[in-house]
Amino acid sequence: MKRRGRYVSLLAAAILFALPFALSVPAHALDLLSDGTPAKITVRQIDQFKIGRSDTRFGALTYLGGLELISPDRNVGGLSGLLSLEDGGQILAVTDNGLWFSATVDQTPDGKPVGISNARYAEMLDKNGRALRKGNGSDTEALTIDGDTVLVSAERINTIYRFPWPLKTGKEQLIGELALPSEIRNLRGTKGMEALAMAPSGSPIAGTLVAIAERGKTGDDDLPGFLITGNKVEHFTVVRSDRYDATDATFLPDGTLLLLERRFNLRDLVGMRLRRFAADSLRPGAALKGDVLMEADYGNQIDNMEGLGVHRDARGRTILTLISDNNRSILQRTLLLRFALDD
Repeated sequence: MKRRGRYVSLLAAAILFALPFALSVPAHALDLLSDGTPAKITVRQIDQFKIGRSDTRFGALTYLGGLELISPDRNVGGLSGLLSLEDGGQILAVTDNGLWFSATVDQTPDGKPVGISNARYAEMLDKNGRALRKGNGSDTEALTIDGDTVLVSAERINTIYRFPWPLKTGKEQLIGELALPSEIRNLRGTKGMEALAMAPSGSPIAGTLVAIAERGKTGDDDLPGFLITGNKVEHFTVVRSDRYDATDATFLPDGTLLLLERRFNLRDLVGMRLRRFAADSLRPGAALKGDVLMEADYGNQIDNMEGLGVHRDARGRTILTLISDNNRSILQRTLLLRFALDD
């Protein structure tokens, strides 16, 4: 018994010693949605991105790991836009029915996500403190930070909301909406304003808001894009190909734009693609084609991929985090996937 007790003590000591190195959690995480509703979430590890194979290299990306988020709460679903914060240790998303969602991402030092904790959600509130989802402007699809505000796009009515940043309690009310021209307001209802990204200081168009529609007037048209600076709005297009629609966008620090695209139809089944556009290609009148970083189909662990976030880790790597919209369906999944991008 004494020998067994010594082994147990040694094992316990080893575990305690290893714990600080097993997970990487931000030391000063943003306290978001403190008054939000706690969400119960369990996870399933996704160690292989290619189903049945151990490959980690996919185009210009290296797969770090992923999670399937499982919750009995239907409010933890429909995630459609994403920010990766605090060196990847925290995420903030919007849902397609007017909710905020935040959570801590428990991760290993090499960036592999291994768990979700401190998950909360809260109603988006209008200027009068009423829930947005009680009206017709709650189909929120994307978000991006602009100084002390967070901008959120809404499909159907094709507007861009302004909320205070950071969202400390989740009860922060709408500040207002951007003044947008009719060509944005009149985009196709559920194929309208889908992706938002604020150009960083390293971009030739620093301070410009980039907005991209999910689809054009028809399936054969290119995707409408807009460069928004104050009250000035200029146009560009993203060349549509292989039946892909835009779902989210984000900038790298040097001004490179990344676009997440998906397709979901009987011909192709499910697909996901990431394209990269050079910083100097974003200009009025441009027809952007870009480079394909990675493409995946039903042979990979993907679903209806709709959210894309980016951060730099402690090693200086560019890390992409993707999330899927399960449409609150038992036939779909909420996936959180993480990749390292070759610079």
